[in-house]
Amino acid sequence: MSHSPDESVARSLAVIGAGPAGLAAALAAAVRGSRVTLIDAGAQAGGQFYRQPAEELGARHPQALHHQWRTWKRLRDGLAAHTAKGRVTHLTEHHVWCVERLAEPSGFLVHALHGPAQEEPSVVRADAVVLATGAYEKVLPFPGWTLPGVITAGGAQAMLKGGLVLQGRTAVVAGTGPLLLPVAAGLAAAGAQVAALVESAGARDVARHAGTLAAHPDKVVEGAGYMAELMCRRVRLKARHAVVEAQGDGALEAVTVAALGPDGRVAPGSEQVIACDTLAVGHGLLPHTDLAETLGCRLEGTAVAVDDEQRTDVHGVWAVGETTGVGGAALSLAEGHIAGCSAAARLAGREPDPRAWNAAAKSRTRTREFVASLDAVFAPRAHWAEQVTDDTVVCRCEEVPASAIREAVGELGATDARTVKLLTRAGMGWCQGRMCGPAVAGLTGCEPVPSRRPFARPVPLGVLARTGEDLPDE
Repeated sequence: MSHSPDESVARSLAVIGAGPAGLAAALAAAVRGSRVTLIDAGAQAGGQFYRQPAEELGARHPQALHHQWRTWKRLRDGLAAHTAKGRVTHLTEHHVWCVERLAEPSGFLVHALHGPAQEEPSVVRADAVVLATGAYEKVLPFPGWTLPGVITAGGAQAMLKGGLVLQGRTAVVAGTGPLLLPVAAGLAAAGAQVAALVESAGARDVARHAGTLAAHPDKVVEGAGYMAELMCRRVRLKARHAVVEAQGDGALEAVTVAALGPDGRVAPGSEQVIACDTLAVGHGLLPHTDLAETLGCRLEGTAVAVDDEQRTDVHGVWAVGETTGVGGAALSLAEGHIAGCSAAARLAGREPDPRAWNAAAKSRTRTREFVASLDAVFAPRAHWAEQVTDDTVVCRCEEVPASAIREAVGELGATDARTVKLLTRAGMGWCQGRMCGPAVAGLTGCEPVPSRRPFARPVPLGVLARTGEDLPDE
């Protein structure tokens, strides 16, 4: 088992995740004297938001795939400078599967699998931990969603940013949420023909929150810029519409979209077929809370609960970014800076001075207000489950159709998501319910509950067998 060089250094901080929140936390702590180990699953820092093409692809203008490039350069250069000075140890391709609390001596052991194959065990010891584990996409099924060519909106963006590839030549971008705009604009700029942008929200939804949205002109301008680009490329915007079915013989060939009535139901007779070979669909994001749940951190809804310093209710654990509630890069940067300042002070035995993060705290408050309005505008449409036919596969890992899930509730008496899982195996596969969990909850009317999984990802049995033997002596 490999060990980080920082394991034996007193008062060290482990930051898990090198996206905007994790980078901001690591840099803020390093500036204030903490020894930081930045642990990330990616081959390069940046996370999903600042995902970079592999160096061997030789991208000449990677900035064309991003906005806020100056912010990324500041974070990247700061990380390089602190790494060169030995203040930060950056561990890439380290997939964290568990964070273990130590009773004596106090602190934490961060267990990870190293390398592309995720089979080489690694452990990092730290006195405190910042969880910056990000989010994953919320997937709502519909007939045909398992056809090749149907991907998530974030997946399409990741392929473009990280691999410089397009899924196909003619795309439809659909679902709801602000992510759809940059995805559609990015695909169009890369050469795909975007046949339509299908958004379930409409002008009335935006108008209800116009006051809060207008208080953030930078965000309004950013969204307007994407819209102008799409209009220049003659992309059809179909507001208050939704994809109700994907069609194809072995691969995607077309999608059926329909208008939505005031109650969110499909308006009869409004269906329209759009030919395409790619459907990038997204319904928002959900916080990654596996590690936080394993540590026993309290959740509020689907997010990790934190105080004004970004501390969880578990001593020595901070949480930042999307894991505390999905809010975008600006909110992640603010929360990361606050957590880094707080952790550095408390590791040094001092009470933090809130003046150190005054600007970040103001940004956090303003951005949270903006995000709350966005969540209200772009909530997944009501009654989406009515379009899910009984033969639609809901859990792809275990190939469980919607009929089995409905039977578990209607005929077998299941009253909660766990019982549905036991009766149908929905959520027992490789992804452990991350993909199908929201769909199962929506189809059954059961409230999703925290999973408290012992591990955040699959772990080889050999690694588990050796873990106890290879831990450093206390």
